[in-house]
Amino acid sequence: MIWNTRITKMTNTQYPIIMGAFAIIGKAEFAAAFSNAGGLGIITALNYRTNEEFQEEIEKMKKLTSKPFGVNFTVWPPQVRERSQRAQSEESYFDFVDIALDAGVKVITTSAYKAATIGKKVHDAGGFWFHKSATVKHAMSAEKHGADAVTIVGLEGTGFKNPNQNTTLVNMTMARKMLKIPLIAAGGIGDSRGFLAALAMGADAVCFGSAIMATKESPASDAWKRQVLTQDIFDEQFHKKIYHLELRDSPIGSMAVGHVDKETTIKEFIDNIVSNAEKILRNWGFNGDTFNNT
Repeated sequence: MIWNTRITKMTNTQYPIIMGAFAIIGKAEFAAAFSNAGGLGIITALNYRTNEEFQEEIEKMKKLTSKPFGVNFTVWPPQVRERSQRAQSEESYFDFVDIALDAGVKVITTSAYKAATIGKKVHDAGGFWFHKSATVKHAMSAEKHGADAVTIVGLEGTGFKNPNQNTTLVNMTMARKMLKIPLIAAGGIGDSRGFLAALAMGADAVCFGSAIMATKESPASDAWKRQVLTQDIFDEQFHKKIYHLELRDSPIGSMAVGHVDKETTIKEFIDNIVSNAEKILRNWGFNGDTFNNT
């Protein structure tokens, strides 16, 4: 089946599936495996400290895959930068952005804080700017400032949190009503039904994070992978960390880890998502050879 959405058109990927932006492990080998499997692999720029180091990683990525990939730039809010001199501002990434764009990267993603200047640099180079936010309100602001697409992270997700964060269901259905640009769903999605549900709710693609932490290509530690594979998502402490904004300094996955029960390759993971989604569509009576929500 051909998967045709506004995001696959922008990214030129086989599937409307995007890799999450990972601190520490979001590097070339992991991202290349994701791109080679038909999704959009993402290198996370905050993992690099010098222009030379980042340039080498981009070159490594291009050797590992001929498929499209993106780069994420996490821009920390002022209050975070005040506490840590190592927290990156928008300006601190400008050289990295130029390196990525000069190398032909077409999709640049930003997250956590305002990044309109990076977005302008991307547009001037003919690329696409995707912004990740934790609320629909912030996604609307990104659209206003020119973002080509937005990822909205549901409360079920991990990473940075917001006191006004809603669930993935509320995010997608309300954002589809209030925004015109393509939407990328993130937060708690770990199987084919969640993938299809997100698309039905209005998403143009799905971002997988915690669900791929324990894949064979993931450079996460064995201890971290064991935690993903054995975590009881109905445990009271887990529930508090995810839903009561007590996640800080806790290296746990999102609610999506409830769908992960064995270590697979990235290709196996994505193939399973897509093939099972196609089976579900057939069972629902869909007989076409193209899934089209454009």
